[in-house]
Amino acid sequence: MPDRPTVVYRYDGSFEGLLCCVFESYERKEIPADVLPPEEGQTMLFSTREIETVEEKAARVRAAIPQKIGRDAMRLVQDVFLTCLPRKEYHMLIFLRKGFRAGPSITEMLADETVHRLNAAVRYLYNENHLTLEFLRFSDFKGNLAAEIAPNNFVLPLLGQHFCERYPEERFLIYDRTHGAALVYQPYEARIMPVEHFELPGPDAEEQKYRELWRMFYRTVEVEGRHNPKCRMGHMPKRYWRYMTEFSTADQLAAPPPMLPAEREALLRASRAALTAPASHVEPTADFSHNRLPGENKQDGERNQADAKANQCGENHMQASR
Repeated sequence: MPDRPTVVYRYDGSFEGLLCCVFESYERKEIPADVLPPEEGQTMLFSTREIETVEEKAARVRAAIPQKIGRDAMRLVQDVFLTCLPRKEYHMLIFLRKGFRAGPSITEMLADETVHRLNAAVRYLYNENHLTLEFLRFSDFKGNLAAEIAPNNFVLPLLGQHFCERYPEERFLIYDRTHGAALVYQPYEARIMPVEHFELPGPDAEEQKYRELWRMFYRTVEVEGRHNPKCRMGHMPKRYWRYMTEFSTADQLAAPPPMLPAEREALLRASRAALTAPASHVEPTADFSHNRLPGENKQDGERNQADAKANQCGENHMQASR
């Protein structure tokens, strides 16, 4: 293995492609200077090696990670792949190489620079997902719900798990402007698809009325004597305001123009077609109300009988004291 890296890997941007980069690193006995997705330009004066995505190679690495490093490591690299961590592919490759050498204990080596960096990126991912869940605002477009977001991390897969369970009978679309992708959902079916240069149409008269009512509620519910803009920005970061109904301007609430550009109409037709097209199945929300451990019903009955006896003894004692 060379002491210094002399090559840069370039892959197709998929998670399977990244696993193939790990496979090639071991097969060629080399550590690349960097691992680049197709859209990112090279800034190093090293030769570039195009890594082809081969399903068999990706499957071998995917099976080896939970077996030799652990499921926690697999979950970590899957989450890191959704983050905006600079050079995340390179750091993931280094983490996996360290993991194959150290075993499951690698996930607990928080003092290690690579492990610390990946965990910090995942914390940022889930924090941003939590804020996006709070501040995402749907609008009604003729029976279909639509919302727009601009997160730093690719949180659409995490958002999908929440909203597909919360609105199982609705049809909705969440457009991620930052990553040029959209989550399209119809009852129990969902897909994430690439969408570029997409613009939501303006609200109709009814939607405009409800938006104004929501803005009015937001203004009037405030206690004026406790108005604190600094505290509000601490709990509600300003970069989310652009897509929140509470902060919509009068221009954003205006009626839509009579004609839409041809490109926008084509994109809207494509999104409507996606809502009715077959897609990957999403399981309905599970009902855990009947899930009990063995003997739990018996324990509950015994506990209720004991409580009833205790209450009866307490009442008899109170009557005797009188």
